[in-house]
Amino acid sequence: MENTAEYFAHPTAVIDDGCSIGKGTKIWHFAHIMPNCVIGNGCNLGQNVVVSPGVVLGNNVKVQNNVSIYTGVICSDDVFLGPSMVFTNVTNPRSAVNRRDQYAKTHVGKGVSIGANATIVCGHDIGDYAFIGAGAVVTKNVPAFALLVGNPARQTGWMSEYGHKLKFDDNGIAVCPESKQEYKLESGVVSRIK
Repeated sequence: MENTAEYFAHPTAVIDDGCSIGKGTKIWHFAHIMPNCVIGNGCNLGQNVVVSPGVVLGNNVKVQNNVSIYTGVICSDDVFLGPSMVFTNVTNPRSAVNRRDQYAKTHVGKGVSIGANATIVCGHDIGDYAFIGAGAVVTKNVPAFALLVGNPARQTGWMSEYGHKLKFDDNGIAVCPESKQEYKLESGVVSRIK
């Protein structure tokens, strides 16, 4: 696929017919973009990235090298997918059993960061601005702003939209040290104070 005025694709990238690729997106070496996927504006897809049929990536999604995004995955705007992180799409795969009609959905919320070598088991939603640490294995839904680490992944705190660990006071209020945005923790749910 040659480069267009709308987006850049490295000459080694394979882009199948039927894709929608947004303005300003960059697709690098040996990437494979399969039919019927939607990639938003301003995305960056690194080397050896595979985007399977029907995947949806919002605007400004950054996909690092060696990531495969399988059918059933939807990423909102501003998602970061770290190097070699993994999505699955079938909960009980068997080589001899065709389960292509059983792909589970995985929704990744706005502003989520997923660290290098993390695994997201299919069928779980990751809330807005959650932060999944490197090597974590996510086996359940993740609340917005949650920080998860380990295998299996466990929540160890809360993160700001700018990616800083939040420290809540006795009133359940925290301030991001970089943005100065305020957050409230109430009944196990974090929200940003407008």
